[in-house]
Amino acid sequence: MSSHDNLRVTAVLGPTNTGKTHLAVERMVAHSSGMIGFPLRLLAREVYDRVVAMKGPERVALITGEERIVPKDARWFLCTAESMPVDRDVAFVALDEAQLGADAERGHVFTDRLLHARGREETMILGSAALKPVVRSLIPRAEIVERPRFSDLSYAGAKKISRLPRRSAIVAFSAEEVYAVAEMLRRLRGGAAVVMGALSPRTRNAQVAMFQAGEVDYLVATDAIGMGLNMDVAHVAFAGLHKFDGKRRRRLTVAEMAQIAGRAGRHQRDGTFGAVTEEGPDAFLPEEVLAIEEHRFPALDWLYWRNGRPDLRSVDDLLASLSEPPDHERLRAAPEAVDLAVLRRLSADPKIRAQARGQVERLWAVCGIPDFQKLGVEPHARFVTRIFDHLSTGFLPHQWFADEVARLDRVDGDVETIAGRVSAIRTWAYIAQRKGWLADPDHWAARTSAVEERLSDALHASLTQRFVDKRTSVLLKQIGAGAGALPIEIGAEGEVTIDTHSIGRLDGFRFVVAPEARAADKRLLLSTAEKQLSKERDARGAALIGAADDAFALGPKGTISWQGHEVARLARGRSLARPAIVLDEALNCLAAPLRKAASARVQRWVEDAIAAHLPVIARLAEMAGDAAATGALRSVARAIETGAGITQRLPIRPAVEALTPDERQRLRKAGVTIGALDLFDPRMMKPRALPWRAALLHAAGQPLTGTPPGGATVLMRGAPGAVLSTGFRPLGKQAVRIDLVERIARSAHEGRKGRGAFTPDPALATSMGLEPATIARLLTELGFRALSEGRWTWRGRPPARAVRPRSDNAFAVLSDLNLG
Repeated sequence: MSSHDNLRVTAVLGPTNTGKTHLAVERMVAHSSGMIGFPLRLLAREVYDRVVAMKGPERVALITGEERIVPKDARWFLCTAESMPVDRDVAFVALDEAQLGADAERGHVFTDRLLHARGREETMILGSAALKPVVRSLIPRAEIVERPRFSDLSYAGAKKISRLPRRSAIVAFSAEEVYAVAEMLRRLRGGAAVVMGALSPRTRNAQVAMFQAGEVDYLVATDAIGMGLNMDVAHVAFAGLHKFDGKRRRRLTVAEMAQIAGRAGRHQRDGTFGAVTEEGPDAFLPEEVLAIEEHRFPALDWLYWRNGRPDLRSVDDLLASLSEPPDHERLRAAPEAVDLAVLRRLSADPKIRAQARGQVERLWAVCGIPDFQKLGVEPHARFVTRIFDHLSTGFLPHQWFADEVARLDRVDGDVETIAGRVSAIRTWAYIAQRKGWLADPDHWAARTSAVEERLSDALHASLTQRFVDKRTSVLLKQIGAGAGALPIEIGAEGEVTIDTHSIGRLDGFRFVVAPEARAADKRLLLSTAEKQLSKERDARGAALIGAADDAFALGPKGTISWQGHEVARLARGRSLARPAIVLDEALNCLAAPLRKAASARVQRWVEDAIAAHLPVIARLAEMAGDAAATGALRSVARAIETGAGITQRLPIRPAVEALTPDERQRLRKAGVTIGALDLFDPRMMKPRALPWRAALLHAAGQPLTGTPPGGATVLMRGAPGAVLSTGFRPLGKQAVRIDLVERIARSAHEGRKGRGAFTPDPALATSMGLEPATIARLLTELGFRALSEGRWTWRGRPPARAVRPRSDNAFAVLSDLNLG
C-alpha cells in the first residue's frame, strides 16, 4: 500500500438498507471499467444481471468459483471476493461487506482485498459502521462516509410461526431447521420459499421469484439472507439465535443479528424483527434489541490476516509464508482455514511432496477447491489428493471426469438428495473453471453448468412440491380478505376451484378434498369449502326434489343415486314392499325442510319403481294388510311378499289349502302362480326385476348370495344364484328354475292315471337339459314313487309336520306346556 492508494479510497459504512451496494454499482458503471467483489455467488449473480441490463452482456463479466463469463470486450466485472482478478487494471474497485474480514473461515480473503484491491481512479469499501476504527488505522487517508438507514427497524416482539405476519422471512441456521420451519409453514400458511447459500443462483432466483410474486407470503432462509440479497421482506423472525460456526455452537453477535434483521423493510418502508420464542436462550435480550434498533454495535478492533501472496518456491516455503504473523496491531493471524488444513495433510505425504517439485503453485491451487459438500477436512483432503495425483502428470482424465459428472446428472430423489447433487456438481464446475486442469475446459464448463441448471430446476420443483401448497396459500389469502371474498367456482364436472387452484370436487352434496392435498391441509380445505358451498348445495337439493324419475337409479345393495351421486339407501321398513328411506349423510348439509322434502321425493320414486318393476309385491302388501281378507289369504300374501315374490309351498301348506276359490283367483290376478312346490310370480325371475328383488331383500336383512346368469334355466348346484330365493330349486346335482319345475309337475300329473303306474315323458326333461337323477329327485318331492323300469306311481305328498324343538332347547319347555 502507498499513500497514493490511500487518497483514492472511500469507505461507505452504515447499517443495512442504506443503499451502499446500489451506490457502488452506480459509481462503477460511471467509470470506463470496474470490479466489485461480493461475499456470495448469489449476490454477484444478482448484480451481474442488473449491470447486464444497463451495459449489455458483451461488456459485463461474472467470475465466481463455479462460473466464469468473461466476454473479450468485458469492462465491468462482478465477482466473489475470492475470485477477484486483483492483477487486472480497472478504473474502479469495490469490496462489499468488508466487515467479513473478521470471519474465522474467509476473513483473511476480505482483509487482503481491503488492503490491496485498488481501482486506478476510485476504490470503495462497503461495510458495517463497526469497521470505522479498523479502516482509519489500516488506511489512514481513506475518506469515511457514514450513511443512515433509509427506514426504521423496530422490534415487534416474539410471535409464534402460526401468527407471523405476511411478507415475513424466518431465519434458521441449518438446512434441517430450514426444512422443519418450511414444512410447518406449508401446513399452517400454505407454504414458503426457501433460500440457502448452498442453493445455486438458478434455484435461489426461482424460489425468491415465488416470494416476490406473492405466490407465497413467507420465506425461510439461512443467515445468507443477511448478505445484501434484496427481497421485499416486511418482518424478519429468528427461529433461533445460536449457530454452529464450524467449530462450536455459539450465540450470534449483535452485529450478526442486526445484519440479518436489517433485511426487513426496503427503501422508505419500515421493517420489524423478532423471535419465535418469548423466553429461553433463543429470545432477544433488551440490550440486544436496543442496539439493533439504534444501530449501535461494538467496533471491530481487528481483522483476520493471512499472507495473500505466499512463497511458492517449495512446499515448506509455502507453509512458512502462510504461517507468517501479521505486522500490524489491527491484524490477527487467521485461524487455519480448510485450504491450509488440506495442504498440511498433503504435505505430510512423501509422494505428494515429490510430485509437487516444480508444481507448488498447482498444489496450492488444488488445495483451494472448496468443500461445497461439507465433507470435513479428512474426506476432502483425500479427494484433493486424487485430483493432484492426476494433475501432477498432466490433465485430469477425460473419462473419469465424464463419469463423475454423469453420475450426478439425475433429477430423481427427494429435496436432500437433489441438494446433495447440486453441492457435488458445484465442485466439478469449480474444477472445470481452472485453467490447465482439463484438456477441453470450455466443453466441461458448459456441461457442468447444464447439469447444475437441470438439478437446480429439479430442486426448485422439489422444494415447491414439498413446502408449497398453492391451494392452501391462495385459500388463506382469500380468507384473510374475508370469507365473502372467496372466489369459489364449481365446474361442470363438479370441480371446485379458488382462484383457478383446484381444492377438490363436489360429488353431489359431498365435498371431496383434492387427493393430492396433504392430510394436514384437508381439514382447512374441508371447513372452508363447507362454509362457501351452501348455496350450491341448496340449489342441488331443490333440483333433486323437482327431478324426473329418470334422474334416479338403483345401485348395489339398495343404494339410490341422483344424477350419478349417491343420495339415499333402502333400509328395513314396515314390510318388504314398504322399505324405509335413509338419506346419505352428505345431505345433512341441507336445512331440515329441504332434507324432509328430499326424503319424500326419493320415497315416491321407490314406491313407483316397486309398482313398475315388482307389481306383485305391491299387490301382495295390500292383501296382507287387508283387514277384510281371511287369515289364510293374509298369511299366504305376506309369505310371498316376504320372499320378494317367491316362497316355498310346504311351510305355508295349511294356509294355501285353506284358500277359497275366490282368494286363489285373486292371487292369480295379481300374477301369483300357486305351484305344486312353490308360489311365485314368473316375472320375478326376469332380469328387469332381479336388481329390485335383491335391493329389497338386502334392506330386509335377507341378502341374496349370488345372482344367476341372465336367461339361465338350469344351474349346477352350488353355482352363483342356484338357490330358491333367486328362483332356482336345488334338485340333486342341479338347480332348476321354479317355473320349469312347475311345467314338469303339470306334465307328470297330466300323464298319470290316478294312482296307476305311468312313464313320464322324457322329451321334456331332455329339452331342458335335466339329468335323470334330477328328474327322479323332483318326482319324489312332488309325491311320486318310483317303480321298476322308469315307471312311477302317485303316492301324494305327506302332510306338513310341526318341527319339535330340540330337547336341550329352552323352547321345548314351552312346547311341553301345551299352552295352545
